[in-house]
Amino acid sequence: MTTNANGAVVTRKAAAADVWEIAALVNGYAAEDVMLPRSREQVLLALDDYVVATDAHGRLLACAALKEYSPSLAELVSLAVAREAHGLGLGRVVVAEVEQLAAKRGHESVFAHTLSPCFFEAVGYAVVDRGRYPEKHGRPHTACVERALAAAWRPRLRAAA
Repeated sequence: MTTNANGAVVTRKAAAADVWEIAALVNGYAAEDVMLPRSREQVLLALDDYVVATDAHGRLLACAALKEYSPSLAELVSLAVAREAHGLGLGRVVVAEVEQLAAKRGHESVFAHTLSPCFFEAVGYAVVDRGRYPEKHGRPHTACVERALAAAWRPRLRAAA
């Protein structure tokens, strides 16, 4: 778990008690066609792949998940930050947590399809050709971004061991 300087925000792996809030947060944006929807059942089945950020009262402020694409590559999905928490850096925090989870699972890179490539570029991702992920061509309005984890996480994981 991590906290901000005030000790108010906690990041952690998602728990069963978070399922409803994760689905509600993601589906709020999905209703605006900003991201793909997730049912509570889908979230529950992938619960070990989700990380969340909560406030001091346990209220969900942000989430993101990891989806295996291949043994060396994972996709970052369901990145959402509650509107009232925009600008607090929580998107960066949950992306970093998902990257750490990916590195622990042995993935070398993480990619995402996004309507906000500038955000991802600001946290170290590069825009890449969508042709690298042919089954993602159904989302022509998104940009594809990718980050190699070797430089981002492996040294930190070795140092922490």
